[in-house]
Amino acid sequence: MPSSTPISATYRLQFNKDFTFQAATNLLDYLFDLGVTHIYASPIFRSRPGSAHGYDVIDPTRLNPEIGSEADFALFQEGLRKRGMGLVLDVVPNHMSASSENAWWMDVLENGPASAYASYFDIDWHPPSRNLDGKILLPVLGKPFGEVLEEQELKVVFVEGRLFVQYFESLFPLAPKSYARVMGRGIAKLKDTLGEDSPGYQEYSGIVAAMVSLTNPEPGWPSAIAERRPQFESLRERLQQAVAGNKDIQRFLGANLADFAGKRRQPSSFAYLERLLAEQFYVLTYWQNVNEEINYRRFFTITDLVGVRVEDPLVFDATHALVKRLAEQPVVDALRIDHIDGLRDPLAYLNRLKEQLTAPESKQVSIFVEKVLARTEQLPPDWPAAGTTGYEFLNAVNSFFVDPRGTRRIEDIYFGFIGKKPVYEDLLYQKKKLVMATLLGVEMRSLGHQLSLLADSDRYARDLSRGDLTQALVETTAFLPMYRTYVRNLELSSRDGGVIEQAILEAQDRKFYLKSANFDFVRDVLLLRNRPHLLPEQREARISFVMRWQQFTGPIMAKAFEDTFLYVYNPLISLNDVGGDPRPSAAVSADFPAFLKSRVRRWPDSLNATTTHDTKRSEDVRARINVLSEIPTDWKLHVDRWARLNAKHIRFVKGQRVPDRNDEIFLYQTLLGAWPLKNDNCAQFANRLQEYAIKATREAMVHTRWTVPNQSHEYGVKSFVASILKCGKKNAFLKDFAAFQERTAYYGMLNGLGQTLLKIVSPGIPDFYQGSELWDLRLVDPDNRQPVDFVKRQSMLENVREGSASDALSFSRELVNNWRDGQIKLYVIWKALTFRREHRALFDRGDFEPVDVVGTRKRNVAAFLRRYRSEQALIVVPRWLASTNHPAEENGFWGNTSIRLGGSRPKHWTNLLSGDEVKVHGKKYLYLSVASLFKNFPVALLTESSPAKPAP
Repeated sequence: MPSSTPISATYRLQFNKDFTFQAATNLLDYLFDLGVTHIYASPIFRSRPGSAHGYDVIDPTRLNPEIGSEADFALFQEGLRKRGMGLVLDVVPNHMSASSENAWWMDVLENGPASAYASYFDIDWHPPSRNLDGKILLPVLGKPFGEVLEEQELKVVFVEGRLFVQYFESLFPLAPKSYARVMGRGIAKLKDTLGEDSPGYQEYSGIVAAMVSLTNPEPGWPSAIAERRPQFESLRERLQQAVAGNKDIQRFLGANLADFAGKRRQPSSFAYLERLLAEQFYVLTYWQNVNEEINYRRFFTITDLVGVRVEDPLVFDATHALVKRLAEQPVVDALRIDHIDGLRDPLAYLNRLKEQLTAPESKQVSIFVEKVLARTEQLPPDWPAAGTTGYEFLNAVNSFFVDPRGTRRIEDIYFGFIGKKPVYEDLLYQKKKLVMATLLGVEMRSLGHQLSLLADSDRYARDLSRGDLTQALVETTAFLPMYRTYVRNLELSSRDGGVIEQAILEAQDRKFYLKSANFDFVRDVLLLRNRPHLLPEQREARISFVMRWQQFTGPIMAKAFEDTFLYVYNPLISLNDVGGDPRPSAAVSADFPAFLKSRVRRWPDSLNATTTHDTKRSEDVRARINVLSEIPTDWKLHVDRWARLNAKHIRFVKGQRVPDRNDEIFLYQTLLGAWPLKNDNCAQFANRLQEYAIKATREAMVHTRWTVPNQSHEYGVKSFVASILKCGKKNAFLKDFAAFQERTAYYGMLNGLGQTLLKIVSPGIPDFYQGSELWDLRLVDPDNRQPVDFVKRQSMLENVREGSASDALSFSRELVNNWRDGQIKLYVIWKALTFRREHRALFDRGDFEPVDVVGTRKRNVAAFLRRYRSEQALIVVPRWLASTNHPAEENGFWGNTSIRLGGSRPKHWTNLLSGDEVKVHGKKYLYLSVASLFKNFPVALLTESSPAKPAP
């Protein structure tokens, strides 16, 4: 069964209760007309009620009813099929929601290690803390346990035959052994009320007796949980019926539950409830204690997302049954695998998934992995994947528009503004250490404990200090230059071995005072050196440790780099994104063609992303901020002036400047990038920036944190933002800012169009985040997850198609004149995607080559050729024009600047974006005048055309 449609362009849709399958079905005509071939869906599996994103799955075996029924999904698929479109599904194998809506999780809380689902979740049932042996720490309380208990915020409740501890909206199941304690308490009173021989008392007392027997079996009694479970469920059904059918039993049980509630200002009255809680398979604790003892693997630092042991074939089958069924549908052509680095063995997972997807006579289903690659890192060559979700493309094409002439100056301006010159490597090292000591401290202590156990069984390492061993491991992890390695057996790849060895050497150099024997042991373990004295079980234990360590290096890097470092190192924040390098001097634009050449050779079908639901700022925000690299002198002049004008709004909190200079320059860049094209609601934009500023400062973990908010500092930040954005003629800052922002917005528009065109024509699959077909000035989530006005976009596309059909040349000029409304970006996307769809072989298999530019303005133009057999397309984009202070289409600006083509190239070209017919000139070499290319439109997509026939 062939794929319904080769993947040529994807469009990401965020499904939730406010955007359903039906809503998506209604958009298919628009997206098809735009040129999209595949809907790239956020997770559609059943997630927590009200989930805005779908990554908190509670049941992977069912579709999410909030976004539609099976019938709704079938209609959506049929709509795709009729239009020759397809679907990319987002799969979340790493984690699930740890909430009361998750039946598997609730069963584990109820039955502990004996639960049928205990092996589904990544739980350490025997952590170093003895009071957690056989239990799960749940950091869910808003206050310390004693306060919560004595303020009567914990209650025992009876719901549909089951007993729970209730904490506001959360429910935690009581263990079966606790039922008799609650139900049987004072049962003699019920006998006196109902009579010993009454059917009601006989039924109720019989249920209690049976529960005691089941949970405290005598010798010879069936003890297997699999045998007891159906019996206990039957008793709960009987209990529900008994309580519902007899008001005396209702009152009796209600009185028993009330006994556990305790009485205010009588501490001893809470002993019953405290004793009851002590016998559960979980320990409720204050949420701020999360990093002390938590004993299940989280998704990063999110405690209500619990790691899933998908490496277990049983768990894989249970969690992927619906995935398999959906992948068999004709329109499902690819899967996107979320957080692949969180898995214990990514290669084994991908192989198992690929095997599941390649049944006889099945269609080809591609796999895209969400993998963040470091600057020089490549995807492991043995992974059976089509490619990544495109962060490496995002950073490469973004850097292409950073002017290398201004990068050093940009850095100097930043260092001068903040009054210090932080060393990049040292600052990143400090942030990793901070994350490992705080947010992921419990994970590192657990790894240190496991490393100590390995040392205990090693004759040469048993005498090493446990604290020093842990410190050596922490230091090594801090110097790991990428998210993780992929060691899975004794045969390490040269890449993994080299990366780990280098990290150890750097760590040893930094902590020279630690005994070298500690680093030697860490080296032996992480590199799996097969020492002669090691027994087979010791080698296996070390492999297990390394694979566990690898699962945590990714979250450490993500929290330290993405969520902390990228908010504190701010020379040019357009570079501060997932997988990027925030040093302007490292943004070498010439790397873009080389990057694409390498990508074509290894992963030609990777996605070309420029904005995702996880990016720190959207594509056109980055495009604007990049302009600062072209005009560093003007940037310095204005940023210094703004600081002087806004000095009166600075507050001092406990001697600290609020905001500090680093946060202030971060805010100015953010304003330049996100400033609305039509700012007719100052208050609304100020509120949006205030929310963003608080998130940014908390992520930075300098003056305030998510775990311990510094309210006075945050108030000062919000006050500063409100003050500088107060609209009115008296605001001197806004007056000066508006003029400078107007300039960066225009040249940012040129960058944005060039970036968009390159995304579509470059090797790979262009990917569009919902709403980004117009100017996208959104910031990090939740700012980028607001509803999209698709009615507006549909109307604009209809206008674009009609205008282009009537008079392409005059319409293209109209778009340029009215670039602020965003139609010009929509037009470029529509024209380029349509051309790509009509010339699929050219873009799927064609070469991608840089083309020489000559003349006085050659550094301000980039040209590329796509070629496959007799088909050719030429792409030309401007860049770095802000420094010249000239628009792309200005007469006389380009002078003799030309695109130099080989002698075998076509002599007649048509610019699909303007309708212009363009002739080449020259003999030995053929040249295209850049002035003629840009006279009516600021970017060019050219294809061969037939020469015009002479007039009769």
